[in-house]
Amino acid sequence: MQSSFGATPDGLLDIEAVQKAINRSRASVYRYVNSDRQQLNPPYDPRKLNPELRTDHRDSLLFHPNEVARFARDVLKIRQVTVEVLNAPPTQTQELLTEILAELRQLRQLYESQVQHK
Repeated sequence: MQSSFGATPDGLLDIEAVQKAINRSRASVYRYVNSDRQQLNPPYDPRKLNPELRTDHRDSLLFHPNEVARFARDVLKIRQVTVEVLNAPPTQTQELLTEILAELRQLRQLYESQVQHK
């Protein structure tokens, strides 16, 4: 199994990404997940797909790529497991911050060159 898909900005996978990675239906993925209506963060279960810790029941289920690979290999018995996370395309905010950083670097170079000439 080899999959490439997008992830959240912090590198975690949502349900759709896990579904694509392990080639299972959305319902199957939810059956595999270690979740409990009564308990926000149930203890680790090696036979289940364990999500990252949540602070609220309304938070989306997110999974670390290594956990998805472990589950596919150890529980689903998929022999070759490679989970490759591709960075999400840059947002307008990220592009703007990159431009601001470039301008700040130019200003710093200009300032340092003027300080050296004094």
